[in-house]
Amino acid sequence: MKIDQITAVITGATGGIGRSFCQKLIEEGATIIMVGRDERALEDFQHELFIKMGVKSNQVYFYACDLLKNENRQGLVKYIESFHCPVNTLINNAGDNEFGLLEHLTEHRMEKIMRINTFIPMTLSRALIPHFSQQEQAQIINVGSTFGSIGYPGYSVYCSSKFALRGFSEALRRELSDGAIAVKYLSPRATKTSLNSANVLAMNKELNVAMDSTHIVADQLINLLQGRRHELFIGWPEKIFGKLNQIFPDLVGKSIIKQLPVIRRYAQLSE
Repeated sequence: MKIDQITAVITGATGGIGRSFCQKLIEEGATIIMVGRDERALEDFQHELFIKMGVKSNQVYFYACDLLKNENRQGLVKYIESFHCPVNTLINNAGDNEFGLLEHLTEHRMEKIMRINTFIPMTLSRALIPHFSQQEQAQIINVGSTFGSIGYPGYSVYCSSKFALRGFSEALRRELSDGAIAVKYLSPRATKTSLNSANVLAMNKELNVAMDSTHIVADQLINLLQGRRHELFIGWPEKIFGKLNQIFPDLVGKSIIKQLPVIRRYAQLSE
């Protein structure tokens, strides 16, 4: 699909990756609907796009709501269905994460991570299938993670949410393969965003973990949107480790376990 033919809904639009997604899509000629919880942040970002990028007022819209609430998700779907031009792309980008050993995470945090990272993309996708089925072409993009392919200590709940999202994407892609909707999965590796605490940044540096800028992730989103691939994994050697983990999990596990003392040390600092 050509980018200038896209009208996209982007959840988590004012976060690090979300902002870069919005900017890149606009540069390429798409129309966007930014979704986030903070109305003021959305207004400020929209104004920034108007002033700094010279964006047309009919190219950028926003809808403020907390997607954890069912009535708000229903409101967003109604807004999309009644939008003045056909919306044909959903980018499930909103995400949550917390680095720490499982025994120290509360049930509330565990449930919230799973709901934001997995349940909300599933419910929004389900609700928009009837609308998207009426379009000539439509796409659902689920933003996952390298940790959706590799179980990593300190991220057990986050990994669970992204493993589930990857499985959901694969199953729904096959379920809808005879229609107009393409379901795709974008898998960034470690990325420089505010979701990473100072301890995580220090740990990644000590473990020599490469981190991408959000702009690199946005460039790959464009490639995924206009290409035929259904999955795009970003970064070397992460994409190789992900594939290797499916075939030789014990081999990858031994490599990761060597990092465990460092991971535990930083996890304790994060408590």
